[in-house]
Amino acid sequence: MPAALAAERAELDTDISAEDQARFDAILQPVMKIYNFIKYVSSAVAVIFLLYAGISFMSSGSDPRQRDTAKSIATYVILGLLIIWAAPMVVQLLI
Repeated sequence: MPAALAAERAELDTDISAEDQARFDAILQPVMKIYNFIKYVSSAVAVIFLLYAGISFMSSGSDPRQRDTAKSIATYVILGLLIIWAAPMVVQLLI
């Protein structure tokens, strides 16, 4: 309980100086370059896996196990892409 009271009483300085903003931007720039690289490489890999899943689904014939495997590959690829592409928005909401 004392920690909660101390947190309530603490006055946080929410003003950001120009120097702090410049330092933050200097740190953020290479991080965003790395993120963009990972995002585009993973998107290219995802396209390859989606093609594989589609070909596997079409060539499965009457094998339900192969069809389910192809569906799960496509589902996980799309889920992974959503996570990778939505990550900056989630971080922005948290900040």
